[in-house]
Amino acid sequence: MARVRLDFRWLVLVAACGVAQTTLAQSPPVGEGSQASKARAASAGDVRLVRGCRPEMVRVQDYCIDRWEVSLVDRTSGERLSPYYPPHPNLLRRVRDVWLIERENFGDDAARAMPLPDLPAVQSTGRFAPMAVSRPGVAPQGYLNYHLARQACENAGKRLCTEEEWVHACRGVRQTRFPYGSQYVRGQCNVHRMLHPAHILHGNSSIGHSDPRLNLVVERGVDPLLRLTGATPKCASRWSDDDLLYDMVGNLDEWIEDESGRFVGGFYSRMTTTGCESRITSHSPSYYDYSLGTRCCADAQPSAAGG
Repeated sequence: MARVRLDFRWLVLVAACGVAQTTLAQSPPVGEGSQASKARAASAGDVRLVRGCRPEMVRVQDYCIDRWEVSLVDRTSGERLSPYYPPHPNLLRRVRDVWLIERENFGDDAARAMPLPDLPAVQSTGRFAPMAVSRPGVAPQGYLNYHLARQACENAGKRLCTEEEWVHACRGVRQTRFPYGSQYVRGQCNVHRMLHPAHILHGNSSIGHSDPRLNLVVERGVDPLLRLTGATPKCASRWSDDDLLYDMVGNLDEWIEDESGRFVGGFYSRMTTTGCESRITSHSPSYYDYSLGTRCCADAQPSAAGG
């Protein structure tokens, strides 16, 4: 029988089969290092370019691309937005109102007891504008539709990547099908996971994909289905020893620039083995759910190409 255990930091949901555990505690940062320091400096206002790109980006040919999937902050205050809700006041309110009620109607007793994640103060007011940041060691932003992904990148002075840019960057300097090589290797990227969070929380993997709790499911109590940015170091598209792009395959699907609606890369529970070639075109640009994030691109600055 499923049970719930609560202490000062953790709310733990343990499925009867013992394979799923959910925590609402803030995970500690990972992926610290020279690039993490550069990213923090960039977010603090230091926009010194490196080879024509911001420090949190990698230069690929004549464009720059984010090293990590985006998380979001409010453009005015800089306060971080929750990665577990759509970053739009009306959509957020609708999702939260629905799931405050509907969480009582799906799943087993432990799933129904699991509360919704808290909202930062700035989102509780309903007055915020999403701006994309690229940082290691944080939960990436899900629940994006094409329009919100595009807005978040533009508010950061960037843009969505074209499919050609995204796929080329994903393949790395050797232009392989996967970030790590030419052949699929299970577990190298956070994709093709055996668990689906909607099945864990709702008993059905096909329903309830706007539930803010979905990206908080942890397999066997140790491995989050959605990992922090950069937490799968083997899944890195390499452009030099210091220029790595993380999680372009898996973790979250990523919107690209296509007004008809297209996202790429696969997310953690998508049963894909096509690597950088994974793409979905069956949803409208207004569609959003827990599995949809993005990363941004920008044109490289020619005047700084040498430095």
